Amino acid sequence: MAIFSDTIYALSSGSPPSGVSVVRISGPATRDVLMALVGSVPVDRIAAYRTIRTRNKEPIDRGLVLFFPAPNSFTGEDVAELQIHGSKAVLAALFQALEGIPGVRLAVEGEFSRRAFENGKLDLVEVEGLADLIGAETEMQRRLAVEHSAGGLSAIYDSWAERLTRARALIEAELDFPDEDDVPGSVSDIVWADMEKLRGDIEQHLSAASAGEIIRDGFRVVIAGAPNAGKSSLLNALARRDVAIVTDIAGTTRDVLQVELDINGYLVKLYDTAGLRDADDRVEMEGVRRARVALRDADLVLLLIDMTNPQIPADLEPTSPHVSVGTKKDLIDIAPGQYDLQISTATGDGLLELRQLIGAIVAERFGGLSMAIPSRQRHKDSLAKCLAALDMAISQIDVDLELRTEQLRIAADYLGRITGRVDVEQLLGVIFSEFCIGK
Repeated sequence: MAIFSDTIYALSSGSPPSGVSVVRISGPATRDVLMALVGSVPVDRIAAYRTIRTRNKEPIDRGLVLFFPAPNSFTGEDVAELQIHGSKAVLAALFQALEGIPGVRLAVEGEFSRRAFENGKLDLVEVEGLADLIGAETEMQRRLAVEHSAGGLSAIYDSWAERLTRARALIEAELDFPDEDDVPGSVSDIVWADMEKLRGDIEQHLSAASAGEIIRDGFRVVIAGAPNAGKSSLLNALARRDVAIVTDIAGTTRDVLQVELDINGYLVKLYDTAGLRDADDRVEMEGVRRARVALRDADLVLLLIDMTNPQIPADLEPTSPHVSVGTKKDLIDIAPGQYDLQISTATGDGLLELRQLIGAIVAERFGGLSMAIPSRQRHKDSLAKCLAALDMAISQIDVDLELRTEQLRIAADYLGRITGRVDVEQLLGVIFSEFCIGK
């Protein structure tokens, strides 16, 4: 357990003004802080209504005070929480009082969570899940974050690391003590069969990484088509606000515009792009280039075609996942049937069906998927390196067992880097910097 000499404090709730603000305190001087502010230390984990005072005994506010003794707290240290009125003046007076207590200072971003990690209360995956839970905006983001912050993903990695450790132990025992009665004879077949199965488990798990990243970062839907196909009008209609400028002049959109939608609990990032054509204007040419980059990275393309003047850009990749959408339905008498959907942004006809279609495509992609899946690039990188080391250990059957066992150790170390079970000091600053001050 790490030992920190200073005591930290921070606002852990939203920015003032608010009905209630929660100020968290953690560290060895927490009891002394409570004595200085409220005159006593409340009974463990029971809220007490107290007057909070300055060093000169002038009242700052009245509110609830809780005390969580180490090690049974969020950080593993003595922790206190003050629930007071959330005015800027009250918080300023309280912080001034805290600053006057020796050994007490304002926390930096993520410092409470870092202390929790250093004290073994959370591992890195749980810490990242907590950060994602705080920032979750959709139902599926919440579910993914809860699974990670509750240790569901860590449990999988820990079980895999245990299998690797056991495999190494059995092989090394056979190498070191070939004649001992309590060492299974010729364990290699059993060990490598289990490692084959583990390889398959990790491969299947890694294949779901893209889904985890999409749930966390958003499903990218790009609106594409020829100039004046109604792309910006559709973006505005789905966003229900004027995001893009709409005119009848071709080439109005010069950049990639983005809005975020919550569709069936999934974060959907909708991109409006420049019309695809051979442009002469340098600015429009750059817009078309950016549009093609967005199309390359899209999870789904909405190919808009003006049904009054059907045009499909010749250079549009036909094999990319796309939905053909006929636009300006209100301007034609009989809608042709070669489109997946027909809409009118002027009347709203077909917009609900388009939204439902996007939701169905997203849901089908993630149907039945467990939330215990990787969701960050660093997870993917470590899993890929773990898998490569494991594959090397399994496939190099002509290599000495000692060298193959070393590859198993390397594989286990890469798993440990995900949860923080091995040295990951260089990662900590990046991870904890994502948090707000009071977390």
